[in-house]
Amino acid sequence: MRVRSTVAYDGGSFHGFAINKGVRTVGGDLTEALARYLRHPVELTGAGRTDTGVHAWGQVVSFDAPDSADLLGLRTAVNRMLAPAIAIRSVEPAPEGFDARFDAASRTYRYTILNQEVPDPFLAATAWHYPHPLAVDAMNAAATAVVGEHDFSSFCRRQHTVAGTEKTRVRVVRRAIWRAADTALLHFEIEASSFCHQMVRSITGALVDIGAGRRPPEAMAAILVAKDRSEVSNLAPPHGLCLWSVSYE
Repeated sequence: MRVRSTVAYDGGSFHGFAINKGVRTVGGDLTEALARYLRHPVELTGAGRTDTGVHAWGQVVSFDAPDSADLLGLRTAVNRMLAPAIAIRSVEPAPEGFDARFDAASRTYRYTILNQEVPDPFLAATAWHYPHPLAVDAMNAAATAVVGEHDFSSFCRRQHTVAGTEKTRVRVVRRAIWRAADTALLHFEIEASSFCHQMVRSITGALVDIGAGRRPPEAMAAILVAKDRSEVSNLAPPHGLCLWSVSYE
């Protein structure tokens, strides 16, 4: 049977999600644990290829398992193997041919900033501590510029296909908004059909520059139009980023 699972992980000790020989990855550890429980090789597909140090709460994966497999037992056993860094939150049969990556309609990332003078040791692994005041209204005004279909060349690293041609950096962003969780915690949520490499961290860094008063809110639209990677110098650190959810139609 085809299986769909929602997975959470602390990406701090991993070199991203995708399996990469020679380094420890989330996908590598998860694939190995699933294969040990199922007692056969597993080909795992993830909805998002999170980078080194990036976390997930709602990563979705798909794989095949025997029709007789005990999925509840699988979740329990694999969680014991991988605790505490990786946890299967849910696991269920999926329609035949379901693909966690190609069937996804959109992904939502959440970036967390601790905006206060004093750091918090209990948030150090999952939030960017930014001690200077940030104007959330200005950041939200600027964030509206990235909603819609745009060429995000100013915010993405260049990548090439196997054939050597440059991959497109045109993406469709459905929403981008900052919310204050309390007086100190800020969450930036951005949803798009897909993201290119370092896109969310670059957008977050540019918005923080605006919130800190180093640039006006209208600068965001100008950065987009420039299609120049050098326009964004403030790359938000990876540990504040989390793949929050994946939606399917």
